[in-house]
Amino acid sequence: MKETSSYRQILRASYISGVASVINIILGIIRMKAAAVLLGPAGVGLIGILQQIMVTATALAGVGLTSSGTRQIAAASQDNDERLAATQHALIWGALILALVGGLIVWIFRAPIAAFTLNDQSLSYLVGWMALGVTLSIAAGSQIALLNGLRKIEHIARVNIYAAVLSTVVGIPAIFAFGENGIIILIISVPFSNLIISYIYASGLQKFRANSKDLSEIYSEWKNLIRLGGAFMIAGAAFLIGQLLIRSMVQKELGPVALGEFTASWMISMTYIGFVLGAMATDYYPRLTGIIKDHPAVNRLVNEQTEIALLFSGPILIAMMTLAPWVIEILYTKDFKPAAEILRWQILGDILKLASWPLGFIILAAANSKTFMLTESLGAFIMLGSTWVAIPYFGVTATGISFLFMYIFYLPVVYWLAKKRTGFRWSIAVVRLIIIITLACVAVAVIDHYDQVYGVVLGLSLTAVGLIYSISKLKGHLRSTC
Repeated sequence: MKETSSYRQILRASYISGVASVINIILGIIRMKAAAVLLGPAGVGLIGILQQIMVTATALAGVGLTSSGTRQIAAASQDNDERLAATQHALIWGALILALVGGLIVWIFRAPIAAFTLNDQSLSYLVGWMALGVTLSIAAGSQIALLNGLRKIEHIARVNIYAAVLSTVVGIPAIFAFGENGIIILIISVPFSNLIISYIYASGLQKFRANSKDLSEIYSEWKNLIRLGGAFMIAGAAFLIGQLLIRSMVQKELGPVALGEFTASWMISMTYIGFVLGAMATDYYPRLTGIIKDHPAVNRLVNEQTEIALLFSGPILIAMMTLAPWVIEILYTKDFKPAAEILRWQILGDILKLASWPLGFIILAAANSKTFMLTESLGAFIMLGSTWVAIPYFGVTATGISFLFMYIFYLPVVYWLAKKRTGFRWSIAVVRLIIIITLACVAVAVIDHYDQVYGVVLGLSLTAVGLIYSISKLKGHLRSTC
């Protein structure tokens, strides 16, 4: 792999994913703004915890099939048509079975789930509807894994855009028409839209599939998917269950308003760098899988991906740190203003998250399932435990502090694992960016604490400088490919 071609590919994938993510983000903001205005913090909190139930149950019932499917499809596509066909059949049919079984289990246990997470068994009917969301999510995940493994970046971008449009068109009128009862439609519209649109694009790939009728080969691929996916499932479920327990803890200890504030901050934190993380999952992960045995190429690609991610995200992180109170008020309402403090702690954690994600993908690409399971579970345990300890002292802000605390531990662990596996070391450019972005965000937060006006002036100035620097560096990488 040539260095210049790698930068161009990363930038191309980031651009395509970025455009789709920006549109997706805007439509997601519109949906949540409608919910915030009509339902208030308590309603947003309820949406958040129901979504977390659906996502957690999907991760458990789906047995990590989306992640393992992406990895196995990417590997099979470089092997032969017969193996690719077997992997595709195993993925699609396996997902269908898991989708039906997973949805049924959630529906059967809807009452105890409601009692545990919502502290109100009478709301079991809401959890029952999440069973449908689980079925739709697992089925959609298999289609997205197929597109992802084959690196159909443009297809995935279109899926994200059209699904976001469809879920917005369906969800917002439901909230206006039915109020709190429309929450179910708002939540279910997302996996429903993902399934419909992803199926349309995935079905167009039929002509690329070989006609495999060897059931033993399909079964063998199915076992590989489950073996690898099981570790992904445990790792992903550990984090999601941790999130669910944190939400339940906040609601029980601090009330539904505090839960709404945490939900608002969390949604923003998971959104504004989504285009970078989406590009990693869509393009970087499959490419890394293809070269995982070539350690020098792996190390070069990881450094390049990390540098591009930080260049794209650095100005955004500084701007978000500066404007957090206004962002919260614009995207939600004045009632959510306490969420700004949570968000600022999460922004510091996001800097470390951006640095750690490319390293974590080395473990995924190498199919080192036990290591991945342990590292992700460790992160979830640290965040849950630190939240539990800090809530009595810091209130809902403890959730943001624990997010940063988790990545303070997680980043050194995955860096050490990457170094052990491939001899990885960060480039000087990456280290410099991590330090500069961190210092800029900390400086803005500290100055703002003492004087908000000076904090805004400093923050916007640093954002402008960071934007100019990032554009200059990105142009330089593009010129080097010409």
